[in-house]
Amino acid sequence: MKIVVDCHGNDLGAKVAVEASVKVVNEHEDVKIVLVGVEEEIKHILSLLDYDETRIEIVPASQIITNEESPTEAVRKKKDSSLVRAYDVLKEDKEVVGLVSCGSTGAVLTGAFMKIGRIRGISRPALCPMLPTKTGGKVLLIDSGANTDCKPINLCHFAIMASIYSTAFLGIENPKVALLNIGTEDKKGNEFSHECFKLLSKLPINFVGNMEAKDFLSGKYDVVVADGFDGNVLLKSIEGAVKFVMSELKQNIKDSFASKIGALFMKGTFKKMKETFNISNYGGATFLGVKKLIVKGHGSSDAVAFEKCILQVRTLANFDLCKKIEEQVKNIGDGLDEQQ
Repeated sequence: MKIVVDCHGNDLGAKVAVEASVKVVNEHEDVKIVLVGVEEEIKHILSLLDYDETRIEIVPASQIITNEESPTEAVRKKKDSSLVRAYDVLKEDKEVVGLVSCGSTGAVLTGAFMKIGRIRGISRPALCPMLPTKTGGKVLLIDSGANTDCKPINLCHFAIMASIYSTAFLGIENPKVALLNIGTEDKKGNEFSHECFKLLSKLPINFVGNMEAKDFLSGKYDVVVADGFDGNVLLKSIEGAVKFVMSELKQNIKDSFASKIGALFMKGTFKKMKETFNISNYGGATFLGVKKLIVKGHGSSDAVAFEKCILQVRTLANFDLCKKIEEQVKNIGDGLDEQQ
């Protein structure tokens, strides 16, 4: 299979994208990589590495889309940007199964809509990141920001897609799906929540009811469904809370000699905590619901994280995720279609 990689737009530059791609090619004989970006820069980085030259190709691009630009305007006007050219390859080359980018989230999502399009039957695609739980497992959050205004039908499609994704990527059979709400009781929430609860209960998924935000990392759930606004607030709140706790812990250890001595004995514990919250260990957020696989990595991704994003596409392509989503939505029938 071929996977196209947008080499620019991320915080650490083309080096991490190229190094990650070479590592994947060297370790997985079934993968070819298409690197898209400034040709001279990519060639220079490749010249320092050993790899099978028959399985890496370069598509030149002279422009880069930044986070400061309007996503729609940038995708429309910067035709020779690394991201737009990568989408061109994804659309036109039948052998290319997916795309990886750690650039502007808005531009990645806009490009997916404009260049690739939705899977038939899916009302709206959605971003689905993965986070660790306190039981050592993983939990998926869908949507985390692609759709700030939703209808109940959208959340039904989110739930179906994330359930299939959980099985494909995490190997969880019959994943437990919950609806983000202000309480666990069936009648909690607003009218929108009530309607979503009613429709989700009728789907052929393992819907286990409402979930309060405090239980997101508890390990009780495999998939949490939300509209993009609430999902993004939840995700950013967790990121902020983790940063705050880690910063306070570090500062308090520095402020006390006794704490410094104690920290020496807890070095292994702190290392384990750091690994748990290291984004490099979890790959990227998959944009579910478009016709080809798209994985959006974190902007600060290093080569390890970038590699995991590429392998994420490989795993999902082998599972034929997009086709399975289309088949599942089609099998549900017209009942949900009437809600669109």
